[in-house]
Amino acid sequence: MRAAAEGLRVGGAVILGTLTALAELAFLLLTLPFLGNPNVRAAARRLARLEARRLRLDLSELDALSEGRGRRATGYLAARVPVGVLGGLVLLLLVFGIVTGVRIALAWGRGEPFDGMVPSVPIVAYFGVGGVVGLFLVLSGLAGAHAVERLLARRMLGPDPTEVLRRRIAELAESRAGIVAAVDSERRRIERDLHDGLQQRLVALSMLIGRSLRGRTELMSQAHQEAQQALAELREVAWRVYPSGLDTLGLGEALAGVAERSSVPVTVDCRLEQRPPMAVETAAYFVVCEAVTNAAKHAGATLITVEVRQEEAAVHVRVRDDGSGGAQASGGGLSGLARRVAALDGSFEVTSPAGGPTTITAVLPCG
Repeated sequence: MRAAAEGLRVGGAVILGTLTALAELAFLLLTLPFLGNPNVRAAARRLARLEARRLRLDLSELDALSEGRGRRATGYLAARVPVGVLGGLVLLLLVFGIVTGVRIALAWGRGEPFDGMVPSVPIVAYFGVGGVVGLFLVLSGLAGAHAVERLLARRMLGPDPTEVLRRRIAELAESRAGIVAAVDSERRRIERDLHDGLQQRLVALSMLIGRSLRGRTELMSQAHQEAQQALAELREVAWRVYPSGLDTLGLGEALAGVAERSSVPVTVDCRLEQRPPMAVETAAYFVVCEAVTNAAKHAGATLITVEVRQEEAAVHVRVRDDGSGGAQASGGGLSGLARRVAALDGSFEVTSPAGGPTTITAVLPCG
């Protein structure tokens, strides 16, 4: 059913493309003396935009449809006219074949010869095989015409290859700068955790042990408690630096550990067909960690849901909480996550309306 629906959609697109090709040919002939006029170029952009919608292309990726690019849009219209006409000729051939097949079937069904031919086993086999082969070729021609139209639109309306390369270089430079900033930010956070948390607790522990050595043995139990707390905080800092269990246990078990350590109930649904690359696993882990930490500390959430899926060649991570919302993607922790995801050519999105809920989504390519 899906293949049939797709075939009907392609056929409809080719039919419409034939009609628009004739209309665009008339437009080009009428406006040929005025191609430099800004109004003519604007009209050409509008026609090209309609063609892009017909072909289901992403308009944001087609630079020639922006202001000041009407000349490229006009060139595209001129180039696609023969392609649209070709699609129309293939459609006419399909209609001719169907009509001919119906006429043969009706004539032989009434016991009459068709074009002097009466039905026999060799003749019926000849027309049957020829009809199937012809139908296959015509349908392939329709699919080919549609594919050529999409390719032509991307080539002529899309960005210039040099411009694409410039953008890619700019993205890589920005991503590199973001990684450096993220690393520095992470280092500062680790230093702050060690200085403000663990260091102060160890100082208190040292003082308790010193006082107990002067004869106050009842302080030993308190010192033991402080030592246990210091170990727990040290373990937490170590997991923030890098989760050692991720290497041996995998992402699912590591996320289960995050859920166990969280002060807010966390449900984890991790379904991966195979282990993704280590860089992807690490990024996914830290996305979940930061999202869970934010929800527990700042959003007043009572339930956090974590979903990890592998779709096609990417890992999709989705963290949702029922907190008060208002999270900003530009915030310190989330912006660091966005840079980490961008370094892997992934996408990162934060949806957090006032009043909640907050949903953080990351798509991490595995290629």
